[in-house]
Parts: sequence; structure tokens; C-alpha cells
Amino acid sequence: MFYSMYAYLSNLPRLHVLGMALVAYVVYYLIQVVKRPIIACSDGPFKQYLIRKVPTLENKYWPTFWCVESRAQTVMASLLRSKSLPHVNYRREILPLKDGGEVALDWMEEGCGENAPCILILPGLTGESQAEYIKCLVFAAQQAGMRVVVFNNRGLGGIELKTPRLYCAANCEDLCEVIHHVRRTLPPQCKMGATGISMGGLILGNYLARKSDEARNILSAAKIISVPWDVHKGSASIEKPVINSLLGRHLAGSLCRTLRNHLDIYRDIYQDSDIDIQRILRCKTIKEFDELFTAKQFGYAHVNDYYSDATLHNKLDHISVPLLCLSAADDPFQPLDAIPIKAANQCTHVAIVITARGGHIGFLEGWWPSTKDQYMGRLFTEYFTKALFDEDGEFQHTANKMHERFLAKETVALASSSPLLLDKKLDAGQLDHKMKLM
Repeated sequence: MFYSMYAYLSNLPRLHVLGMALVAYVVYYLIQVVKRPIIACSDGPFKQYLIRKVPTLENKYWPTFWCVESRAQTVMASLLRSKSLPHVNYRREILPLKDGGEVALDWMEEGCGENAPCILILPGLTGESQAEYIKCLVFAAQQAGMRVVVFNNRGLGGIELKTPRLYCAANCEDLCEVIHHVRRTLPPQCKMGATGISMGGLILGNYLARKSDEARNILSAAKIISVPWDVHKGSASIEKPVINSLLGRHLAGSLCRTLRNHLDIYRDIYQDSDIDIQRILRCKTIKEFDELFTAKQFGYAHVNDYYSDATLHNKLDHISVPLLCLSAADDPFQPLDAIPIKAANQCTHVAIVITARGGHIGFLEGWWPSTKDQYMGRLFTEYFTKALFDEDGEFQHTANKMHERFLAKETVALASSSPLLLDKKLDAGQLDHKMKLM
């Protein structure tokens, strides 16, 4: 039987074989690749609002026909955007920080009205304002009439280090200062949102969870894209051979170059310490760099302690700003089982949109991906246009209902864990209410 089939196929014209292969691939593409995204969010005001107001969520995601594999999406998206998106002429502002450090804030306000809302964007691991995925979002926001400010981490964006400190995914002190500064800079009536990509999503997510009340008073909405929810699993995934590990080595090399660019400020400080700069500069993986440098610089006893502190999947319940997240099920930096779908389904303020394909910050679509209208940028624009302009006030009404559910859930959790704590919290809340009435 097998011999007869082999003989039959061997005698087929090559054009027929190619045609059969193409038909088989089309069937595979339509059945296994093209799918409507999953929305992991509790049944409540936020999910209902997103389904009504963000049309992209109701449509199937059609990945680029010839580029559906996760690593291909990741690499091709970067290459296509870098070749086609022009240089952005930002207005640069240097912000001095409390400890003597400096960060660069790059503003794009061209074509925006005086009261246009503002979106703060946090790039990824070694990204800055001219990174191709950042420009994709900047142009999308500009077309929608929203101003943008990109927060370049310390030592990035062409800025010299003023203090011997870079940045890490678990520390949001710099972000706190930046958010307060941007809020003071904007007209009082301008609404403000924030977006974090990859590691920038970790920093933003930790800020939203740890500074929940503060964030809610400043930010109207937030979004994170391709965030490594569980940093332990993300680190293990990016070290898998062969292609994943090559991507990881590329990022580790970028970290080493960032450190090398500021070597003068570190050489004298760590000369007599247990931090071996030369060994760090030879790191081949992100985890090795974090173990030898990042964790030690930020006071962690072990790199696993740093990763546990940076991880987001167990902090969703503390977030009280409407947060839309975009993740791909095939992200090479984060396995599907690490995406906190169950936690999001019980969370009042977090919605995770999970596409079947898309890679890491990829999300290419169409026969030939357009740089002007991409899935990632379209979802970004639809969400923030509705949330920040909010012409009918429906988003604010939805946010108020979400917060009521958040407070009710928090009260139940406090009651079950400690009745005494609940009494104190209720007394404090009543006192605060009386003070507002006085």
C-alpha cells in the first residue's frame, strides 16, 4: 500500500504536488491559525465595555499567511518595521531624578490639540524611543490625535549615566517620578494613559499593583503588550534551543552593550567588590546577566528573588486601573501556561487578550504586513481612543462601576482574612468620608 502510494506520488507532475501542498497549507491556516482571540476577564462592566467598544476583539486575527511561526513573527516584525517606519522627531526633555540620576522623555505632540490626552510609553528590555515597535505605537497614537511621551530608562536613548544605577523590571521608583512629572506638565483637563511593552509592561504592571490608589488617581487607562507574566518561566522559555536561545543571546548582547557604554562609572565602584564587570560583559543569557549584575545592583540575594519580585501573574488583584493586555499564545518569551488566564477571569480591572499567533511584539497580519495599520497598533488606538477621549462619558461610568466591584471584593477578602483589619479599614474609610464632607 505504502509502495503504491509512493509510486503514485513520485509520478505526479511537480506542479500538482506544489498545488496539493498549497491547498493543504491553506486548510491548515484556516483551521489552526486564523482564530478569534480569547478575552480573559471577569464577566462584568470592563469585559462588556471592551466587547461593545473595541471592534478588533470581536474579529478573527489573520496572521501574515507566509509568516505564522512565532519566532518568524518576532523577527520579521522587527525587520519590516525598522526598514519602513521613518525616524521620529521627538521633543526631548531631560528629567533629573531625586537620587541625582537622569532619564530622557521624548515627546510627540505634532498635530495634537491643546487638550489632547497623553499616553506614556515604556519600551522593552533595551528599547528606546526610536525602537521600531515604539514608533509603530507612536504613529498610531498620532493618527488618532493623541500626544505621546516615551520614557527612556536610565542609560538608554543616548543619555549618560549620572549615577551607577541602571534599571530593573521590579523597580518602579523612576516610573513614579516620571508619571508625577508628566501629570504636572499636562493641562489639568488632559487625561493620561500608559503602555508598557515586554519588560516595560513588567515595570508598569508592578507600579499599577504596588501603587494602586496613586495610579488610579493619575491614570485613566493602561495597556501592556507581550509582557513576560511569570519571569521564571519566561527565562526558561527563552533559553530553549535553538532559535529561542539565539533570540535570548541577542538580547543578552544588548544588555552587555548598554553596560559597556557606561563602563567608566562602574569600573571604579566595583573594582574591589564581588561584581566582576569583565565576566558580566561576556554573559550569553539574560538570566546570567541578571544573576551577576541586575540582582546584585538592586539588592537581591539571588536572581530567583529578583524574578519573583518582578513577576506579575500573582498581583492582578491589586490593580485598580482599567488594564488591557495583549499576549500571543505562541510568544517564545512566555509559554501559554504562564499567562494568568484564571486570575484574569476573577479580576475586576484586568483583561488579557490572547491571540493564537503573534510571537513576541509581532502580531503581523495580511498578505503583506502594512506598517500603518497593524493589529498591535489598531488595538492600542481603539482602546485608548475610547478610554481617553470618552466623549460620551461611558468609559468613566464603567470605571466607576469597576471600582465599586473592586472595593467590594477587597472588603470580602479582608473580612475572610482578618475581621480586625476590616474594622480598622472601615473606620478609616468612614473618617475619610467625613473629612470630605467637612
